[in-house]
Amino acid sequence: MDDRFWVGPDRMKVDGGELRLLSAREVLEARREGDELARDDRERAVCRNACLIARALERKGKPVFESGQAALNGLRVEDIARLADAWARFNRECNPSPLGGEAEIERRKKAWSTRVMSAFSGACSACLALCPPRNGRGK
Repeated sequence: MDDRFWVGPDRMKVDGGELRLLSAREVLEARREGDELARDDRERAVCRNACLIARALERKGKPVFESGQAALNGLRVEDIARLADAWARFNRECNPSPLGGEAEIERRKKAWSTRVMSAFSGACSACLALCPPRNGRGK
């Protein structure tokens, strides 16, 4: 994802390659493709997950499967479920929901604020040296 808001990792290593985070459009396209492949409601979850994996699973930056149908043909149901679960966990970790609770929100806010402050210890050090923060009585 080129123009992304999230600054964390967008890939996760798994057996068979790497799973990448998908944009909202890619997730919707995977759902639509999965709905077209499914013959009834019982098949919908497997087909949607296969289409999701077809978009998310890559080796050396290239998709492993050209379509959801190819993923259905090349993977076992257990493999589709395992990869889809791994992608869902990774996606939740990188895109937290406000429904995750106050403690999770506070933890992430602290992590983000720490990350921003640590940026000042590098390239901006020269600027900070000109105007060092004052502590104690000399404020």
